[in-house]
Amino acid sequence: MFILDGKPLSPDRPFSHNGINYPANWLRLSTLEEKEAIGITEVPDPPTWDQRFYWGYDQDGNLIPKDHTDLVTLWDGQTKDTANKLLLPTDWMIVREGDNGTPCPPDTKSLRQMIRVACEAKVANIDATTTTDELAAYITGPDYPVWPTEENVVAPYPSWTQNPETGKWSAPVPYPTVDENGDPITGEYEWYEDNQEWIKVPKKPVVE
Repeated sequence: MFILDGKPLSPDRPFSHNGINYPANWLRLSTLEEKEAIGITEVPDPPTWDQRFYWGYDQDGNLIPKDHTDLVTLWDGQTKDTANKLLLPTDWMIVREGDNGTPCPPDTKSLRQMIRVACEAKVANIDATTTTDELAAYITGPDYPVWPTEENVVAPYPSWTQNPETGKWSAPVPYPTVDENGDPITGEYEWYEDNQEWIKVPKKPVVE
């Protein structure tokens, strides 16, 4: 962060100093010597925090958490609201089925049920946290933001299992990422259901 006359400067905004107007890109284009010549100093940026979960930092540099109980109530409500919004586009199909007997497509019903199950799982995980730190870690983790979609309705293979919270399917054997020496694996692999294993896809010959 750049400071001039005790005030922070934005890298992309023009500023004035001693009667001289400097363009918006001056801080980015100027050298350190040019900045120092007019009295600009650079200091570390102030620490940031996730305002959804914390009030800021105390004098010892520790995060000040918001009330965990209040946050659980808030995130439970937001999660249920998200589920309702995901269900809303197909609500008319359910209403139509009740009105005139036109069947709602089975895949649509399956997806709606998956969304409800995902919502229950997310709320359960939120309620299971005991501290604001735990709640923040869960909400910002990889699973909470992910919801089932149409492509998750059918299992890719009979042996794969579904994560009820995200709708994602996983093979019984993890996709290979490193070899026996711990080195990163290159190339692509396909799942072979009969052998219950990932097999590397042969490279296609280069046609010159």
